[in-house]
Formats: sequence, C-alpha cells, structure tokens
Amino acid sequence: MAVLAYTFRDGIDPYWPVALAVVIAGVGALSLVTVPGDPLPLATTIALASIGPGTLAMVLAALPVPLTHQWQIWPLSAATAIYTFMCVRGRTLAAWIGFLLMIGVCIAWAAATGQGGLYGLSISVINFAPVLMSTFFALTIRPMARTIFELRERSLHNAAVEAAAETVMRERDAQLGRLDTLARPLLDRIATADELDEADLLECTLLEAQLRDSLRAPALTTDRVTAATRAARSRGVEVTLFDEQGLDEAPNEIRDRLLEAIITEIDATRTGSITVRVLPPGRSNLATVLASADTGTRRIEFDQNGYARPLSM
Repeated sequence: MAVLAYTFRDGIDPYWPVALAVVIAGVGALSLVTVPGDPLPLATTIALASIGPGTLAMVLAALPVPLTHQWQIWPLSAATAIYTFMCVRGRTLAAWIGFLLMIGVCIAWAAATGQGGLYGLSISVINFAPVLMSTFFALTIRPMARTIFELRERSLHNAAVEAAAETVMRERDAQLGRLDTLARPLLDRIATADELDEADLLECTLLEAQLRDSLRAPALTTDRVTAATRAARSRGVEVTLFDEQGLDEAPNEIRDRLLEAIITEIDATRTGSITVRVLPPGRSNLATVLASADTGTRRIEFDQNGYARPLSM
C-alpha cells in the first residue's frame, strides 16, 4: 500500500495526509500481529476499527476529482485487510462497524464532489467479499480452534497432575526404601533380642534423631552431614537441625560450600550443643550456626554466598 500511495500520487495536493495514512495503516497492521489477547483488547479494537474511515477520509480530502487512478483509494484495501484479520482475532462486530463506516465515508465523499453516492458505493462495496469470508471463518473455525486449545490445555493440566502424582509416589518409595535401610536392622534386633544393651539403646537414640532430621531439615541430610551429625551425637553433643527452605533455590556451588562449612563446625564441637539453621528465602543470611559448650558460645552467620561471618558472644 505504501508503494501504491507513492506511485499514484499524480494530482494529490497536499500529499502529507496520504503519507500519514500510510503510517497509520502500517501501525494498525503491526498491531494485529503483536498485541496479545484473544479476542483483541477493547482499546486496540476501537483503534483498528477507526483506521478505515479515518485514513480514507484523510486521503479522499487530498485526491483530485475525478481520480487519476483507481489505486489512489488504496485505504479501502488496506483497511479491508485489517478488518479481515480482526474477524480472525475475534472482533467481527467491530470489523463490520469499521467497514460500514468506511463505505459511508466513500459515499459521502462521492456525493459531496458531485460524482453521486452510487459511485462511492460501487468503488467501495467490492471489498465486501473478504470481510464476509473472514466472518464465516470466525463463526465456524474459531469455535473449533477454541475447543482444540481447551482440549490441549486440559491435556497439559492432566499431564502435570500425573507427573506431580508420579513424583510424589517416587519420593514416597524412596523414603520407604531409606527407612527400610535405616530401621529394619534395628527393628529386627528389637524383635529378636531378649534384652537390649546400652549399644542398642544408643543406636535407637541416634536413629530416632536421624529420622527426625530427615523430616525437619531435608536440605541438611546429605550423607556427609548425616555422618558428622551422627558422630557428634555419639560423643554426647546435642545436635539440632532446622531447614526453612533457604537452600532450595541456591546454586550447587553455594550449597556445597555451606554444607562443607557446617560439617566443619559440627566436627569442631566436642561437647555441649550445636544448632544449625537454614534461614527462609529472602533473608540477608543463608544460615546460622550456634554452638554452646563449657568454654563459651560461638555464633556463625553464613551470607548468601555461603561464606562464614563469625560473631563474638
């Protein structure tokens, strides 16, 4: 349409309304393929529906009478293309309103310039067919497409639900396998032994604490942390672990650095108690360690990069 507006410019005066109409039509066409939403948003719909009568009135005001060439009324075709795809995008009524207003502008111009209203109707009504075609498309294909998209969304939802359920089942099986590995030997011992000795009672205590850690601090129940925690409890240290999900989204590098530092702190605690807490997301620190013994208390904070910041107490 820009090529037509430039090529068939004989007798047009002034020319700037035609150039402006080209820009407006171009912006409208671009909006059809960039503005999201189905159907089109109301504001975009009103703007697009106004392009036909608006650009046509601008161009007709500058055209010679009679026309030098039929292609000088190119806004009729440009707006028809826009209205056609407005129907495709669910704004059929607005497209027809804009189309009829455009025909009305053409008839009014022809009558005002002495060419007769029928002449204006004859040169504009030929664009009726594309809009009618797109209307039938909107009435027949769009409902089918909507059904297809709904079925697709339902299928994706069902797949997500099934995947979540499968994940839960896998996690449950893993937990059951872990529990079986940890608890079965001791349960067999309890079931078969006439009397439990001190070693058995200690093993029960350690296992109970380990199982409690797996529920209360899942991020801190790696093999190495579990081994360090078990060793500390075996020598009489009271170890308490808390996990408030601050590590859930942390990169592996930061997670490994923090866990190594926590293992070091647990190994360094020979008596008393130690509390390790992974903080909630959004805090300035990632975790804290508080160790108490007869020799004093130490508190260590770990920043979001997993580096320790000792605090004197």
